[in-house]
Amino acid sequence: MQKFINKLESSLKDGSFVKLTLSKPRVEAHGRASSDEYKDLRNVYVKPIILRNEKMYSFTYRYERRDEAKNYDAKQSLEVITKLISEIFLNASLFTLTEDVTLLISKKGKATVMTKAVKEQREQNVEHDKIKNRLINPENPWWFKLGLTTRDGKVTADMQHKFKQICKYVEIVDGVMKNVKFDGKIRIADMGAGKGYLTFALYEYLTQKCKYDIQMEGVEIRPDLVMKINEIIKESEMKDFRFVESSIEAYACQQTSDNSQQTSSNFSDSQPYNFSDSQILRFSDSIDVLIALHACNTATDDAIIKGIESGAKLIICAPCCHKQIRQEMEKSKVVDAITRYGIFMERQAVMITDTIRALIMEYFGYKTQVMEFIEMEHTPKNVLLVGRKVGEPSTEDKERILKEIKSLKERYGIERHYLERIYRCPL
Repeated sequence: MQKFINKLESSLKDGSFVKLTLSKPRVEAHGRASSDEYKDLRNVYVKPIILRNEKMYSFTYRYERRDEAKNYDAKQSLEVITKLISEIFLNASLFTLTEDVTLLISKKGKATVMTKAVKEQREQNVEHDKIKNRLINPENPWWFKLGLTTRDGKVTADMQHKFKQICKYVEIVDGVMKNVKFDGKIRIADMGAGKGYLTFALYEYLTQKCKYDIQMEGVEIRPDLVMKINEIIKESEMKDFRFVESSIEAYACQQTSDNSQQTSSNFSDSQPYNFSDSQILRFSDSIDVLIALHACNTATDDAIIKGIESGAKLIICAPCCHKQIRQEMEKSKVVDAITRYGIFMERQAVMITDTIRALIMEYFGYKTQVMEFIEMEHTPKNVLLVGRKVGEPSTEDKERILKEIKSLKERYGIERHYLERIYRCPL
């Protein structure tokens, strides 16, 4: 082990250090935690950075449910890594400009060091956290008010995964929006907006970096949360942005009356922070972009319904649980070698639910994609359903889509998919 430590120390002194990875915690090998401080620690990643014009080393501690970041100088880094190897981890991989060094420690404590020369020229990346490439800036004051960051603009340890989720979601929305032609102000609705992380992220990115002219509306059922978020919006002086109090179902399914067709063009300070259903419907009878992040079960369908009925050019949803279709499958008692097992039944229900959603969206003129929008380590609910309005399909295509949906329903004993409640759905 000392040989590995010597290699590490040498790379830190001569500037050849590129990165280091620590893996295989001793707790997995021995069945106990070596230290409460490092309980549930899975990996540590180390890379050089420039911080305040000084070379430092950034440590990313990856725990089971969170990430933590710490910075040390060269001397401190050597001390910390030595301790981690001695007490916590069995494997270490050191990458330098000239060689790769691997340390393997057996359960009995025997250390093996393997060295491999680097054939191709390797470069160091010392840019600090790639701040310039971030889609959203955590130093903006509203992120602290929302509980995502500390006062100095650092993402809190327990919000690291959420931050990565919303950044990835924003990246995808940005990419899709570039392929859509918008006329005038872009109206965006976030269904089941919750605490507003995604809503604020999109508003910030689209207005500050993309310079889009947008109106943003978050839909949330909890009145206290709506009022709190609207206060933050007001304090942050965000224009054309508000939260409204409503369930997704109520917001999605009611139709605007003939005497309430006018749409508000802006939000003034004189407007109240709580809005009635009639006000919501007047504002929301036309939506350009509809988004929803982890709206539970059929709430995702309610969001899709609103998008379709309002003629949204984009519908982008990350579904949550899929209980409705699973209950239909269980009720029908259609069991095969796969659905006999609960975990596979659940996965089948997920695939069938989102496949039928995508097909119904295609029926109403959307080109659909179903994709994994982020790694499983950040959230297991990582499927994204994207629909871009391209125009009404042909009669033949509509008939084909309906046959595919009916075939799926018959195969798995599904009487009705919740999304069929859309009044123009002929199923």
